[in-house]
Amino acid sequence: MEKDRYIYLAIFDYAGDGISVEFPDLPGCLTFGSRDEEALTMAKEAMALHLYGMAEDNVSIPAPSKVTDVKTESNQVVDLVEVWMPPFRNATYNS
Repeated sequence: MEKDRYIYLAIFDYAGDGISVEFPDLPGCLTFGSRDEEALTMAKEAMALHLYGMAEDNVSIPAPSKVTDVKTESNQVVDLVEVWMPPFRNATYNS
């Protein structure tokens, strides 16, 4: 069953050319931003699109990991990313 609200851990990896974002619980869900705000916006969009695709393909959506389960390097930060799916679904259905 699809939920309306999802919260997953994202790893923000800071490098000289920007910030890459990956979701440990959502393999293949990756994005990038040049600044913090852009990286967060892109992370929300990527996560919503990824979850939407999983639901459309009837793929089981995994439970989120705990923050304490994620190991990072010195240039990485873990943050929670939340998406509210109804507006995204409506925009996608109406495209």
